[in-house]
Amino acid sequence: MRSVDVVVIGAGQAGLSGAYHLRRTGLEPDRDFVVLDHAPAPGGAWQFRWPSLTYGKVHGMHALPGMELTGADEERPSSEVIGAYFDRYERTFGLRVHRPVEVSAVREGEGGRLLVETSEGTYATRALINATGTWDRPFWPRYPGQETFRGRQLHTAGYPGPAEFAGQRVVVVGGGASGTQHLMEIAEVASETHWVTRRPPVFREGPFGSDQGRAAVAMVEERVRRGLPPQSVVSVTGLPVNDAIRRARESGVLDRLPMFDRITPSGVAWDDGRGVEADVILWATGFRAAIDHLAPLRLRERGGGIQLEGTRVVRDPRIHLVGYGPSASTIGANRAGRAAVRAIVELLERGPAEGAPGSAPAAPQAWSAARWGDRGRGSRGLVRQAGMPTRPGPGSRDGSPRLSLVSTTTGSEHTNMGADVRWNA
Repeated sequence: MRSVDVVVIGAGQAGLSGAYHLRRTGLEPDRDFVVLDHAPAPGGAWQFRWPSLTYGKVHGMHALPGMELTGADEERPSSEVIGAYFDRYERTFGLRVHRPVEVSAVREGEGGRLLVETSEGTYATRALINATGTWDRPFWPRYPGQETFRGRQLHTAGYPGPAEFAGQRVVVVGGGASGTQHLMEIAEVASETHWVTRRPPVFREGPFGSDQGRAAVAMVEERVRRGLPPQSVVSVTGLPVNDAIRRARESGVLDRLPMFDRITPSGVAWDDGRGVEADVILWATGFRAAIDHLAPLRLRERGGGIQLEGTRVVRDPRIHLVGYGPSASTIGANRAGRAAVRAIVELLERGPAEGAPGSAPAAPQAWSAARWGDRGRGSRGLVRQAGMPTRPGPGSRDGSPRLSLVSTTTGSEHTNMGADVRWNA
């Protein structure tokens, strides 16, 4: 068993942001903290995206803190562009991500530490940044007759691009941006498409400003503050209208049907007697938070979610969830990583037992200047002391990007910002 101060689970946007900010405080990877990632390569969930999701369709994915993503070919698959960028980022800042490593459980240990059980052994840690996202938990709704369908059913998480649907009859389920993107692509090659959603879609014309963005984030934030599962914000933000959306609406591709009542062997049907024949049902129905490994700690509230104050879990202040709820966007993940590290440094400063459930406060500790640096110098000084290059990010003089609501799960604008999303409809 290895002992560290902090374990970071996940090396997507949120996890790398957390690791970067740990590094800039003076903490050393593989000595003071460790980053664990179950994916086979850098890139987080982006590496699993379908080839037709090119970088130009990602709607302005924000750079990781400290290093811009510049000069990317917009026609290149986002999985390749962002995978290469994350790889370069990890190497530039020496984050030493361990992969592939599966985390099976996090349990209470001794002396106020958490035990993180993994495929490479157990880590005893004083604090945890959980950045596991949602990609590994696609949500599949259940409908009567689903098991009788003779065609193919698949989820956004397994979407291969439009070519496989040539000449087929396809039903796309889900009213988020991913569903509309899939539908518009598939309509180009399929013999027939139908779009089914639980609620009528709301299309939004014009820019999505900072005020609207803050309102959307606040809605999700309020739910997690109350211990409720976060929800998608697409019902508040609406679907942004661009030229492709306009053409699809004019051509009838985006004519929406209400949710069907059952699935038949040859398609879907409604109780009013209507029916649609289909070869494929594509479920663009969102994702849930991949946090089953935290179950032994019993963090969920009666409302079904995990109550947070900022990124900190109310039931256990040693644990921070980044990329969860209001921080499940590329800009939100960056800010959450910074906030989590700030709180964790304060926690570590108060002593080894501080923050553990039922523990007594410990006396403050004096930090070694050689290890932690002069905290009064400001972040730039800390970065230089740790031997890390400083590169301003886009959008502001201090390198913090401007507000944007781009999903870290699908790369779609304004969708899947919350974990535990039932589904966009």
